[in-house]
Amino acid sequence: MVDRRNRDLRYLAIFAGSLILLNILSSFFFTRLDFTREKRYTLSPVSKSILKDLDSELQVTVYLEGDFPAGFKRLRNSTRDMLTEFKAYSGGNLHFDFVNPSTGDAKTQEAAVQDLAAKGIEATNLSVKTEEGMSQKMIFPAALLTYKGRQMAVRLLQNRAGASPEEVLNNSVQNLEYAFASAIKKLVKEGKPRIGFTEGHGELSDLQLNDAMKSLEDGYEVGRVDLNVIPMQGLSKLSVLIIPKPDAAFTELEKYKIDHFVMNGGRIIWAIDQVNAELDSLRGAGEQLAFPKKLNLDDILFKYGVRINYDLVADMNCAQVPISVGNVGGQSQIQLLPWLFYPVFMPTSLHPLVKNLDGIRSEFASTIDTIPVKNVRKQVILSTSPFNRILETPTMLSLQMVEQEPDPRAFQNAQKPVGVLLEGSFPSNFKNRPVPEGIVGGGELPAFSKPAKMIVIGDGDILKNQVSSTDGSPFPLGYDRYSQQQYGNKNLLLNAADYLTDDSGIIQLRNKEIKIRLLDRARIRTEKTFWQVVNLGLPLLLLLIFGIAHHYIRVNKYGR
Repeated sequence: MVDRRNRDLRYLAIFAGSLILLNILSSFFFTRLDFTREKRYTLSPVSKSILKDLDSELQVTVYLEGDFPAGFKRLRNSTRDMLTEFKAYSGGNLHFDFVNPSTGDAKTQEAAVQDLAAKGIEATNLSVKTEEGMSQKMIFPAALLTYKGRQMAVRLLQNRAGASPEEVLNNSVQNLEYAFASAIKKLVKEGKPRIGFTEGHGELSDLQLNDAMKSLEDGYEVGRVDLNVIPMQGLSKLSVLIIPKPDAAFTELEKYKIDHFVMNGGRIIWAIDQVNAELDSLRGAGEQLAFPKKLNLDDILFKYGVRINYDLVADMNCAQVPISVGNVGGQSQIQLLPWLFYPVFMPTSLHPLVKNLDGIRSEFASTIDTIPVKNVRKQVILSTSPFNRILETPTMLSLQMVEQEPDPRAFQNAQKPVGVLLEGSFPSNFKNRPVPEGIVGGGELPAFSKPAKMIVIGDGDILKNQVSSTDGSPFPLGYDRYSQQQYGNKNLLLNAADYLTDDSGIIQLRNKEIKIRLLDRARIRTEKTFWQVVNLGLPLLLLLIFGIAHHYIRVNKYGR
């Protein structure tokens, strides 16, 4: 008996010592285990690297707090889980808290709303089901990051037209790591990448680009660039060059500077209107001849691997425009009607640039053809719907087209590319060609560029924000003042800027997938009673069986 007791004590001492030794060793190693199938709680190496760069306190204030429906509670809890993971890898520099800005009296809440709006956090109206019916509740699905006196807002809710509430919330949860990691990287980075919008060719004005430039200013230095006067040294300091809807031809000198920029690994966004067509001209004259522009860019784009066609996309998936449909009592009757030449492109590509983005609103867009070019990879990121029709130019446009019911049989067509991503080593457009007059310090261009990227879009209005006709103030990019609908144009621009300026692969985090595991409502209705019996009765039955078995085992063991 004594030997057995000593042996048990020895085993207990070994077990306790092992636990103590394991605890001591674990203090020198850091690891976290994620047992979910899609590794939803596992941070990517990119995120961990960004968090290691924190050398000061980062405060994250999340405004998603309060009494929410189950879906928003899930988003709130997922945000808390994600920030807990971020905190674990931040070396103690990241702190977060959840705040409800809708507390207090009406005056306090109004002040909170104005303060958050000034910081770039907009409220969202949520319909909540109550005993009395439906009520509207204002929520703020966003977070505010503060680091070394700099602040940046992060939107947590990713809306998408046509998606169910479950899909919207799931997309939002999937996007959390990218949203926070991207914002932290921009806050931590001291020197901001420079983005230049070209001017001097009738491009979009500062007012029309107001929200595009303002939205980029959080993470970039943004300004206008005149290719005719900027020196090569100044151009080389740019990370991204954006060409927003030029209306006049580029000179060979300006094209040489663009080619020089690309040969040195530059990144470009081409937002080009190949056809001269504007709705304002149609309103004034009733009809307009849509004819090709002469931008002198076809050769350089062809060399890089794309051709923007001289045509117009008419798509049954389109935005609406206000049209006068009559006059009653001296008052013009305005009605919103679909305008086939304002296509809305629904991103179907799984590329992180456009994955889960809302529809992209365009105006008088053109199709794009890709050309095989060695060492250049191409991927279509935007395309028409299957219900499109292509009009070759020149062609006559008239507002009376709005009144004509389109024949669906004439709009059954294969999807056409309107936005293409190109990556690789591009051939020079000026190889074995004389240097244009006026170039200083250009030197001979190589046959192929350093690794470069560019995005080509067959519409310049994708980057244009609408302007109020009453006070001349700009609306947010992608917002349609007529239908009061927000499209995904701004997110497309921000994603494009992130993708073109960052080679660490952070935008690949947008490919993170979390499967929706919803209950089958049909089976719930038909099998409700069965599963209630199983869930309530089976544990009691197992407990009863265990008790009886335990009783007979004891009787059998000690009864002898």
